[in-house]
This record gives sequence, C-alpha cells and structure tokens, in this order.
Amino acid sequence: MNETNTSEVARLKECIACEYQAANRLFTDFTPTARHTYIAKRQETIAACFQELQQYVTAEEAATIVAQVSNEISNVSSPASKLHF
Repeated sequence: MNETNTSEVARLKECIACEYQAANRLFTDFTPTARHTYIAKRQETIAACFQELQQYVTAEEAATIVAQVSNEISNVSSPASKLHF
C-alpha cells in the first residue's frame, strides 16, 4: 500500500471510530425517540466509509478494519453503553 492509500485508510478508520463513538454516546446523551434515526445515520456513514475503504484495500481487509475499530471503541466504552452493529 502506498503512502496516499495509507493516509486514506487512516482517515477512514478515524471516521469510522468517530461514528461508533457517536453511536455509543446515544445511551447517555439522547432521548429514546431520537435513537433510531441517530443510529441509522451512524450506520450509513460507516457503510459509506466501508465502501470507500475498498478503493484502497480488499473487501475482506475493509471488513476487518471496520470490525477492529468497532472492537476498539467497544473496549473503551463502559459495559453499560456498548453498542454492536
């Protein structure tokens, strides 16, 4: 992977991490009525990042990256607020 690809993969990983963090905050910052729309938007953004990742790595590698980021965010979050997609 060249330097540009590495930078883009890092940028997309950060984007995915931010979306997972935002989704996890849902359980402490929002009312129940906002949950569905909010989670749906986070999932759409993660899916778009996944699609873009596939320009730089294989589909399997992109799926691994998304899963790793999800696990990292889940491990940082408190047990009561873990969110799994």
